[in-house]
Amino acid sequence: MQGIQIIGMGKALPARRVENEAFTQMVETSDEWIKSRTGIQSRYFCKEERQMDLCAEAARKALANAGVCPEEIGLCVVATITPDYHTPSSACMVQKLLGLPEDIPAFDINAACSGFVYGLEVVSCMLGSDALKRPYALLIGAEKLSRIMNFQDRSTCVLFGDGAAAAVIRPSDAHRFFCRLGSQGNAEALNAPGAGYPEPYIHMDGRKVFQFAVHAMENGIRLLAKETGVSLDEVDQFICHQANERIIRHVQKKLKLPAERFFMNLDQYGNTSGASIPIAMAELMEKGQLKPGTKAFCLGFGGGLTWGAAYLEF
Repeated sequence: MQGIQIIGMGKALPARRVENEAFTQMVETSDEWIKSRTGIQSRYFCKEERQMDLCAEAARKALANAGVCPEEIGLCVVATITPDYHTPSSACMVQKLLGLPEDIPAFDINAACSGFVYGLEVVSCMLGSDALKRPYALLIGAEKLSRIMNFQDRSTCVLFGDGAAAAVIRPSDAHRFFCRLGSQGNAEALNAPGAGYPEPYIHMDGRKVFQFAVHAMENGIRLLAKETGVSLDEVDQFICHQANERIIRHVQKKLKLPAERFFMNLDQYGNTSGASIPIAMAELMEKGQLKPGTKAFCLGFGGGLTWGAAYLEF
């Protein structure tokens, strides 16, 4: 099986940072209520920025970090549920904004908060195709969730944030990659109807999502350990979708794993859906914690309901 290697990453955030206190003017809540139930302290919301602007900024940083020119990109994939347009895709707009070659595939995928993990599998498969003429792929996770939030709904408006992160990826036989994906159609637990509906906002049953999330994460970790032959003690980083501190801690404690191997930054960014895993990875790379030899499990779960689990070697 062909492996893949992430050789550069970059992240992009809107200029406006919103602390928990801002929500006390909108709904009945408090900073303590939000922190104690979610672990979130702040998040970023777009004001002037477009979702495609976040995509392009993150991609530019990733290319610079990797030392790769736009002309060398052979594939561009964006994982998102909040593109600026139904069509053209965000990936097509990134192609334009960055001046990527015109003879490359560029498209979006929608797997909600599991989107970046889904994207890793898509990129892995396509990088092995003779149809691609260039050796590198851009995979971006980006969201402008503030556009589909109901700021009168306390159960959801305090949870989400905007942001983007990108990875430059190349095929590599020296870096193993495994991925397992799944879904179960369930609009009742989590949905966002979109434009044209009476309430085009995120709707969520927190209890159902929590139950699904902890099962998906635990199942994904056990699947990866079994299929890769990598024991949980050998995994350096468990990079989870940043939805809720309680979800991550529940799984970490149930599997009796050290807390320090479960990176968390949701206190700063909230739940950024398809952007959350790559933002976490970009920060780990910035901190030097995804150095050569690092083994990582990436766990995603979200609307669909979808889940994804991937093993990466750095």
